[in-house]
Amino acid sequence: MRVDIISAFPDMFKAVANESIIKIAREKKFLDLEIHNLRDFTTDKHRSIDDTPYGGGPGMLLKAEPFFLAVEELASKKSFVVLLTPQGELLNQKKVQNLSKKEHFIMLCGHYEGVDERVRSLADAEISIGDYVLTGGELPAMVLLDSITRKQNGVLGSQESLLEESFEKSLLEYPQYTKPAEFRGMKVPDVLLSGNHQKIASWRAKQAVKRTSEKRPDLLKENK
Repeated sequence: MRVDIISAFPDMFKAVANESIIKIAREKKFLDLEIHNLRDFTTDKHRSIDDTPYGGGPGMLLKAEPFFLAVEELASKKSFVVLLTPQGELLNQKKVQNLSKKEHFIMLCGHYEGVDERVRSLADAEISIGDYVLTGGELPAMVLLDSITRKQNGVLGSQESLLEESFEKSLLEYPQYTKPAEFRGMKVPDVLLSGNHQKIASWRAKQAVKRTSEKRPDLLKENK
């Protein structure tokens, strides 16, 4: 999978690109990641990427031209362009599953007061990570990048990890424990120490439903 990210603040991606799952995916050649500076796609001597909005109003808008030039340079027939915006569709695990099958992503990061409305015409999808406003699209792009990268075959050590994660079956994940068996009076459930895999599987399934019912009952309603 190839991912090109267009941002006015490319240095924000240095840490996430070189740590944890993203780093592993790049080293294993499952992810070809390039971070591009939006200013590299400007045509004026000042490399300006923003301007005041027509009609007045506070703040600055990112201009359309640099985004268009970037997409025109980077896109192919296999490219899928995503605009990260609070006005987009809310990202969930089902969308992650579908998006992770794409071969090439181009992610467009807005900033300041947003982007020129014409930039939306470039996007195959508009994605939001929640009903709140962030300074720019960089953090949502990192979230989307991480979520689709971990779905690539071979990135994680065990494919079973993917199947048992929260939201995979519209359920939250069951409780997990590791050594010691007792810590400050809190004990690991006896069934997990029993070695009976059938009973353990049954307990985990019931706990997943119980936890989802308590914390995210809306997920159970969606699954009906």
